[in-house]
Amino acid sequence: MRIAALYDIHGNLPALEAVLSEIERENVDLIVVGGDIVAGPLPNECLDRLRSVAIPTQCLHGNGESETIRYLKTGVPGGITPAGDESARWVGDQLTAEHQTWIASWPTTVHVNVQGLGEILFCHATPHDDVTIFTRLTGQERLASIFEGTTADLVVCGHVHIQGDEWQIGKTRVVRAGSIGMPYGQTGAAWLLIDSEDGLHYRHTPYDLEAAAAAVRQTSYPGAASFADNNILSVPPADKALEMISALEAKQIAAG
Repeated sequence: MRIAALYDIHGNLPALEAVLSEIERENVDLIVVGGDIVAGPLPNECLDRLRSVAIPTQCLHGNGESETIRYLKTGVPGGITPAGDESARWVGDQLTAEHQTWIASWPTTVHVNVQGLGEILFCHATPHDDVTIFTRLTGQERLASIFEGTTADLVVCGHVHIQGDEWQIGKTRVVRAGSIGMPYGQTGAAWLLIDSEDGLHYRHTPYDLEAAAAAVRQTSYPGAASFADNNILSVPPADKALEMISALEAKQIAAG
């Protein structure tokens, strides 16, 4: 069995298109989309594209979807950052009624049993929520707390847009799939291919960055120009991204 794990698309349709084109050549049996599909400049277009895929596809909530749903229900996104709240308000106002209903139906986790690999749990941030941050600098005690009660053999996470970090927490292997639409460390689209016969493959798909940036700039997404310049044409270096993410983790810890 071959599973493609696509995480953190963030409304970047050109990046998603490039990855799906590659997946179609890979004899993939299942696509799992690990959240934060809509938190970006082309949300309806990304959702339409995912619904058109012939390969069986399962989507789950990321914090971007949760914030958008909260905004649609209450008028208050309640996200991790002010920029995230602004994005959620814009996305909520853009989404079609059909898409609003669809994202509200998604689960928070997806479980798949794969012969040779055991139980795989796909989640956005952690098995218990879609916002908690952890990194390769996180202490073992906190990691044990975050994954307490997790019995899956393999957990696939996203949320922090870093590909390839791995942990062994008890019997559970935890990995990061990377980000399709807002990667850190390298331009292009990062995703994960899981093969029951030869394990995990961290994949990177190039695409036309200039054309993608132009498409994003044509939208009314807040910060569209910054998204094009700093998340498509160039991306934060891995060390700077880790520093930023660790600061957000520290804020979460301080807030309890």
